[in-house]
Amino acid sequence: MKQDIMNNYQQKWINTLKNAHVNGWEIKPQGDDIFVEMPHVTDLKLIRDNLPETLALMALDINLPKERLKFIFHNGYEQFEYLLNPAVEDLEQGG
Repeated sequence: MKQDIMNNYQQKWINTLKNAHVNGWEIKPQGDDIFVEMPHVTDLKLIRDNLPETLALMALDINLPKERLKFIFHNGYEQFEYLLNPAVEDLEQGG
């Protein structure tokens, strides 16, 4: 089985998320991003609303230089993306 080559920051986040032992979540690399497949019954609005604070707390365990990282959360019906440490180009696109 071929595995994507991940950067250290992405790998550390995947390990951190997996170590949270969230039941039913499948966490894997997708290019330079992290794809999280959640059970169909997952309330994406609840996840989205609490994500910034949750990731901020999890980031305390990550002592690598910060890099741009996109999380893609999907519950089988819909998905949303969350960008951690956006690059200048990302910020310029938003305006």
